[in-house]
Amino acid sequence: MLPCADPDNFLPPLTPYAIMKLGKVTLLPYFMPGDAAMGRAVRGLAGKRSAVMLANHGPVVAGKDVEAACNAIEELEDTARLSLMTRGLAPRGLDAGQIQKLVKTFNVEWDA
Repeated sequence: MLPCADPDNFLPPLTPYAIMKLGKVTLLPYFMPGDAAMGRAVRGLAGKRSAVMLANHGPVVAGKDVEAACNAIEELEDTARLSLMTRGLAPRGLDAGQIQKLVKTFNVEWDA
């Protein structure tokens, strides 16, 4: 898993856009392909996340429409790329105060 300030957040909060468009990106555990528990785990996050990562599978994104879902996957890809490019370089991410201001301003479910 990538290093980040919040162990419940799979991707570090490096940009405001990731918070605004994705919320907290959670890494769900590995499930065998076709396991009904995987579907239940993803459905259990409905309305709380725009994106989740399935361990050893990849991303699952959602949105109010196709355009919002496409925006979410693009932001997830950009954030993951930025995280990998800065790995080991101690990038300056957003601090807790900045994150909370974004969460409040853009009505993001961050702690759920």
